[in-house]
Amino acid sequence: MRYVKDFWLGISLKKKLGIYAGVVILIVGLSAMFSFFLMDFSLGSFNVILDDNGVCYDFQEAMELEAAAFEKYTRDRTEENRQAYENACDQTAKNLERLPYDYEVVGQARYAKTWSIRNSYENYCQFRDTVLDMNQEDQGYISSLYQVYSMQEYLQTYARQLLQLTMETGNASYQQQVPIFYRLPYLIMLLAAVLIAIVMAVTVLVSRAVVSPMEKLADATRKIAVNDFSGGDLTVENRDEMGEMVRAFNKMKHATEGYIQTLKQNYEMAELLHKEEMQKVEIEKNLQATRLELLKSQINPHFLFNTLNIIACMAKLEDADTTERMITSMSNLFRYNLKTSEQIVPLRQELSVVQDYMYIQKMRFGERIRYDLDCQVDDMTAMVPAFTLQPLVENAIVHGLAKKEQGGRIFLRVWEKDNMLTISIGDTGIGMDEGTRQALLKDLESHQTARIGIGLGNIYQRIHTMYPDGGVGVYSRVNCGTVIQLRIPQEKPEGL
Repeated sequence: MRYVKDFWLGISLKKKLGIYAGVVILIVGLSAMFSFFLMDFSLGSFNVILDDNGVCYDFQEAMELEAAAFEKYTRDRTEENRQAYENACDQTAKNLERLPYDYEVVGQARYAKTWSIRNSYENYCQFRDTVLDMNQEDQGYISSLYQVYSMQEYLQTYARQLLQLTMETGNASYQQQVPIFYRLPYLIMLLAAVLIAIVMAVTVLVSRAVVSPMEKLADATRKIAVNDFSGGDLTVENRDEMGEMVRAFNKMKHATEGYIQTLKQNYEMAELLHKEEMQKVEIEKNLQATRLELLKSQINPHFLFNTLNIIACMAKLEDADTTERMITSMSNLFRYNLKTSEQIVPLRQELSVVQDYMYIQKMRFGERIRYDLDCQVDDMTAMVPAFTLQPLVENAIVHGLAKKEQGGRIFLRVWEKDNMLTISIGDTGIGMDEGTRQALLKDLESHQTARIGIGLGNIYQRIHTMYPDGGVGVYSRVNCGTVIQLRIPQEKPEGL
């Protein structure tokens, strides 16, 4: 087998196809020969039986015709009757010679009956001719004539018995061959299966030598067409033209990959320089924004708190409970934003700020905005970065729910597993498609806060800076909503 395999892999494609064609032609020839053999076997057996029956029947019929012609001629000895009688005798003699007379072929019973017919007919012919030579006026003519009739009846009886024996022998021979005929379909199926297996085996060899390498080349070419050189070199065992083609392809692939890598490195270098320039511009913009925020923060917060407290007291005096609560919630928000200096605060503080903020928004949007909170942890022991939840809730309202006429719901879920606190802020707003979501994640990773807003970008940077094992996930679907997930480890952050 190793020698055959080595020989097959080493010959040329032309010889492989020649061998394949030769095998197919050989199989077709064998199929034709087998079909011819089956037809000859089946039809030959039936022809022997039918021929034997036909010969015996012809002799019987000829004997009957001879007897009738003899009787007619003896009654009216005209030239026409004589000619008919002689023709009948010749036909009987010919049919007698045609009777099978081979002991090995016909068997004991048929051979004995045929022997009796032959001997009887010879005696009959001699006596018949003697009677015809007699004068009808001679004494004993009538008795001799009836003796001829009796001999004819004996010969006809022998002929019928021979026909019956021949038919019985043919029927027995047919019954012996019936099981063979029943097995023929299975033999044909077996031969067909063997021939199909041979064709399939040769087809597999040709496929492995020609089709498989071509498929590998096609797959590798499609990858290279999209600049994918990640696959290894193609390997085939062929030592023919296909093997040479594969090895040449591998060399071309390496040369092309090296050329593309050089171009890519040059492009990345230029892109890096451009990115550094853009970062410098972004730093300048952030510096200007920081200066502006510093100026804003210099406003005296006590003046703002006192003013809000006075307005709240006036609303209370006027029994405007809703206005009072709104002003109180707004005052709490300002106080938390301006006076909280800690980087890490208990979760309860963040949830309280969200509660005040949602009250104000519900007063603004009415029943269009609904808020659900599901906190499955101790909100006093769970610690989170300050100013984390309210900006995300605000983003959910501004970018998600406010753009839908019917509004929607905000879900805030908090749970902890394996010392990892997970906070999920979801909305049923307009959502975003996959392209927009990927662009948002890319901007977050590259710190492009100008396009995504300061709130989400600031939270993303703070969590990744404070918690190396933490993270921010963004999930969204168009017309279904958006979910922001914060993963915050519950051990003490490094550097604090």
